Amino acid sequence: MITILEFSLKSIIGLTLTFRLIMKKLYAYLVVFLSAAIFLFAVAFTTSEEPTERTNKDVIIFSHSLHSELSDCESCHTGVAESLSLGDRLLPEKDACAMCHDVEDMDACGTCHYEDVFEPMIQKKSKLLFSHKFHIEEENLECIECHKGFEEIDYSFQSSQANPPMMQCYSCHNDNAVATNACEACHVSTVDLLPDNHKTASFFKNHKFTAMAANADCAMCHNNVFCEDCHVSTNVISETNLADNFYTPYSPHTYTDNEKKQVINRVHDLNYRFLHGIDAKGKTMECQTCHETETFCAACHASNHEDFASSGILPASHLAPNFVMIGVGSGGGEHSRLARRDIERCASCHDVQGADANCIMCHVDPDGIKGTNPKTHTINFMSSTNGDWHNDAGSVCYNCHTDVNAYPGGNPNFGFCGYCHNK
Repeated sequence: MITILEFSLKSIIGLTLTFRLIMKKLYAYLVVFLSAAIFLFAVAFTTSEEPTERTNKDVIIFSHSLHSELSDCESCHTGVAESLSLGDRLLPEKDACAMCHDVEDMDACGTCHYEDVFEPMIQKKSKLLFSHKFHIEEENLECIECHKGFEEIDYSFQSSQANPPMMQCYSCHNDNAVATNACEACHVSTVDLLPDNHKTASFFKNHKFTAMAANADCAMCHNNVFCEDCHVSTNVISETNLADNFYTPYSPHTYTDNEKKQVINRVHDLNYRFLHGIDAKGKTMECQTCHETETFCAACHASNHEDFASSGILPASHLAPNFVMIGVGSGGGEHSRLARRDIERCASCHDVQGADANCIMCHVDPDGIKGTNPKTHTINFMSSTNGDWHNDAGSVCYNCHTDVNAYPGGNPNFGFCGYCHNK
């Protein structure tokens, strides 16, 4: 009895110790969880917003619309007329303000200055090479010809036309005028020099719509040589443009920073051979725009110079054991399911209208005997009996159903007509 009692006590003590250990672990996990929750809650409700870029609106109280009624641009921007570079200080200085304002009156500081904010106005660093003096003295240009809309706004950054658009510069800097249209004449660097409308995610795919617009201005930067680097397709260059002699020219354009890129990189990455199936499946590219599939694709997808649609390197889906199934009730296998879901994928290699020998090996019913139909039709295709097969010998049905009784006027009890009339 003592032995049993001791065993029972030891068991109870052991269970108690185990329970306490479990509770300690649960308590520790609970403390960690609550601490993390409190921390995340505190961060979510106490983190301040990221500081935004400071503008002159944070530095000084000013209105262009008001001053445009009282003065001209030159009276405030006194250094512009003699400026040879955009790196010069072009914003108004205190002496220019003193022409109209009593800058010595300490009680009037609040007219222009915020309380305890006495710092110079912010002038952004420009990436352009430009001489105001030349354009003012030699070309007799007025400020408002390039800087428009200031009579309607307070601060310059509020105007969409604070600086002239490229199209306005092109009115002089083009092939037909005396001013050069070389990019490096005005731009400090031409690497990654893109207009804003080129920076959208879909521009590469949809740039044709921009180029076709009535106000298209592609010629400001591009000539036909630039377009032909990509748009001279492989089936135009050569029908034998295969992997061993593929057209990979270098860009004829010069870059100020001596950067030179392969033209092929504008369309595909260099490892595109291993990724092109993804684009083909997603239809993000139309391969036949540039490639003649029967010659170009066959370089890899054909075996012993045979038709790539029936031999060679096959898509992974074609290697499934149930890809093609024959027999009544089989449904055709995986390939029929994929075809019903996306027939365009099939059409990228096969002629789905019946001319492809690989398809018509199965998708044909010449004898019209019920049971050999390979189930090519959609569900409920016979929901109506009013079809052109009753009166039109050119009906699409007769591409496959070719028995003598199939055509209008045939015996309705046999062959094709017997599918319905001889039940």
